[in-house]
Amino acid sequence: MTLAAEIAILVVMVASVGDRRGRARLGGARGRPRGPRRAGATGDAPPHASRPLAVRVRRLPGTEIEVGVVGLGCNNFGGRIDEAASRAVIDAALDAGVTFFDTADVYGGGGGSEEIIGRALEGRREQVVLATKFGHDLGDGFEGARGSPAYVRKAVEASLRRLRTDRIDLYQYHRPDGVTPVEETLGALHELVQEGKVRAIGSSNFSAALVEEAHSAASERGLTPFATEQGEYSWLRRDAERELLPTCERLGVGFIPYFPLASGLLTGKVRRDRPPAPGTRLHGRQVDDADLDRVERLDAVARDLGVSLLDLAIGGLAAQPAVVSVIAGATKPEQVRANAEAGRWEPAPDELAAVRAA
Repeated sequence: MTLAAEIAILVVMVASVGDRRGRARLGGARGRPRGPRRAGATGDAPPHASRPLAVRVRRLPGTEIEVGVVGLGCNNFGGRIDEAASRAVIDAALDAGVTFFDTADVYGGGGGSEEIIGRALEGRREQVVLATKFGHDLGDGFEGARGSPAYVRKAVEASLRRLRTDRIDLYQYHRPDGVTPVEETLGALHELVQEGKVRAIGSSNFSAALVEEAHSAASERGLTPFATEQGEYSWLRRDAERELLPTCERLGVGFIPYFPLASGLLTGKVRRDRPPAPGTRLHGRQVDDADLDRVERLDAVARDLGVSLLDLAIGGLAAQPAVVSVIAGATKPEQVRANAEAGRWEPAPDELAAVRAA
């Protein structure tokens, strides 16, 4: 090898080490990020958005599945945005290092979201952890209970077909049907895990008591337990803290918050003098004064901590016990990048206490 070639290789190695160290300084330390951040700049792409962010990962309890602390909620696909716009969001998510995609068979008008995801991920399915759900009425004429073994089998085959995959990484019971004993649903889901069609299972919209019942039933009968519970949770909607989160933490069940931005109130773009913009989820709806008061207090805390309201909304939730991933929907690529960036904030205990007090 010539002397010039050796020098060129050395330069590349030094640059690579410097880049890794720089990213570690940005995202690895606990507490507030180094350097000032412009509070309220929640819709802007970070200056380094052209390369993947170092999204932190956590393991779903009892599994080998690792998910990012920020996930992508896909309920907008095929509904609020069309396929082209959905593909742009998916591409931006992968570019930003967001690889945990959460959808449901009911999203996008009964399978529309799953179909878009399936087409968009052709050739890159291995890059993502794919979660979907069953249990809502799809208007498909099925007359039995949506938690029954017969329906579970029907639903999973349809989702596999729409997603164009041979397995679902996390298959979730979207809501209890109120009829089927939970052990029967667990039995059907256990069979799917044994067959390799599903890697892990989860629940959604369960009460703390039902999470406990399901955990006991799986343990007593030797069935695959629910690894996760998905429920509404944000700094404006904290009911989950009363019983559900403590129960999940005690049982070792991971919690996945949905609507972490309270339908947009915690993005930093809605104020008393700034109503929800056209096209947003809150446009045309009356926003409660008490919620606006809380948003102002949270925003003040965020500014004191040197972070944005979005950092507080996503990074703060990710720091809560039992939370494994915070899934936020997006209709634009810049929103995905902003959410990924917000998940890099790791509050210190005193900072989290200040958020909770607000």
